[in-house]
Amino acid sequence: MAIIPLRAWYIPEYEPISSIEQRPHDLRLSKNSLLKSGLRADFLDDLQTVRQSLWFQRYMAGAVVEFYIEGSGTYAIANLDIISHEIYFNKQETVSQYDPVIFFSPQSHEPDLSAKIEASLQYSIEQISARLPLGLEIAPRNAQPSHKSQNFLLSRLKKSLLFVADVSPLGDRYGQPLFSPQVCVEVGYALQIKRSSQILLVQMHPHPVPFPIDLPFHELLSAPDPSTLNQLLPKSIEQRLELLHLLKN
Repeated sequence: MAIIPLRAWYIPEYEPISSIEQRPHDLRLSKNSLLKSGLRADFLDDLQTVRQSLWFQRYMAGAVVEFYIEGSGTYAIANLDIISHEIYFNKQETVSQYDPVIFFSPQSHEPDLSAKIEASLQYSIEQISARLPLGLEIAPRNAQPSHKSQNFLLSRLKKSLLFVADVSPLGDRYGQPLFSPQVCVEVGYALQIKRSSQILLVQMHPHPVPFPIDLPFHELLSAPDPSTLNQLLPKSIEQRLELLHLLKN
């Protein structure tokens, strides 16, 4: 039976998969078995080459070593037998599956507010020293969104590295603040699929107004005016990028 080698790329820090596949691979594997949560494979590279590799040195030092394996996804080494050339991998959720994009969810009832937050996001991107260029993507607001366009929107939200939503209150009813229904839907979706560090809710309001979904306090940023927002927002985004190891050293 012919051996079909698989290429594997070591992921020491955040890098989108589209970028990973453009550089030379770090390891060649022959897959033995694939399970829902794991993979068993033989490495095909020369033993001396493996011993001298950066990923092997870090594995021996006790670090978590992740690889993107073509056709299979992202895995972390669970066990390695250097003599038999056998490696066991565990399936791993990683930020490499995300594009280096900030996805902004504006509200359409007070477009001037969202426009100011969007401008502050763009300003923040220009101020931050990230290892990779960051993009800004704005959720479209169609008068009558179709099922297809809604699926595309949620797909782009899912692929984004950071999700930022405008949760400025739009007034009140029966003593309760009102928020954009569309933004609330997108926030709820983001909470299901993203880590806490990938979500930031922003308000342009004289004082913070509680959001109707329970959130850790650090996920809500409130500013009374654009000037204050320009002071606070870059730092808040920078903190999230630091957790994702995306800032320049």
